[in-house]
Amino acid sequence: MSTIFERYGGFAKVSRIVSSFYDRVLESPVLEPYFIEIDMRRLIDHQTKFMAQAMGGPASYTNQQLERAHSHLQITADAFEEMQMLLRETLEDFGVERDDVEAVIDEILNRRNLIVTSR
Repeated sequence: MSTIFERYGGFAKVSRIVSSFYDRVLESPVLEPYFIEIDMRRLIDHQTKFMAQAMGGPASYTNQQLERAHSHLQITADAFEEMQMLLRETLEDFGVERDDVEAVIDEILNRRNLIVTSR
């Protein structure tokens, strides 16, 4: 049985998905302010690895790393919801099957409490 990561083409495809996702993020008035003065190439690299992990791929981030990376950003519940909505749309636009989209979104939602730090 293959993983979502393997079924959709591994790192090459995940990298394209993540790049497209961040194009949408940077167009969002809710999310764009979080990315001012951020090295987007570096972020996309990290997010590609994180997304690979969420898809059952080889990369691995601990909950502590995820929490530490987001703790200073004061991410709100609204921003998190916008992010997961844009991620869902991006995955669907790349032809990811509904069950696989839900599995990836569930992986992200399971880490919500590590990312959302502001009300």
